[in-house]
Amino acid sequence: MANMDFKKYRVPVVKLLVVSLLVGMMLAFFDMKPEELLASLGDTVKSIFQVLVNLVEWMVPYVLLGAVVVIPIWVIMLVWRYFKSKSENQ
Repeated sequence: MANMDFKKYRVPVVKLLVVSLLVGMMLAFFDMKPEELLASLGDTVKSIFQVLVNLVEWMVPYVLLGAVVVIPIWVIMLVWRYFKSKSENQ
């Protein structure tokens, strides 16, 4: 087994324990239980996913509309630079 230096893990573990104790005391003050938090976690993930889906559904039409203008201008500038660099090299 590899020689592990457990001393370097001692401070982070103690910090995590202290922060966990403080957060637990704060949640207990508001009368929250671990079961309630875990039960609502699934709903939270679903809500976040739904917000992201709604954002993408809102954004896609605007991106496509903008691309109709931006892409042709970009292609024209790209072709322009290509021919300009070619004429300077001659």
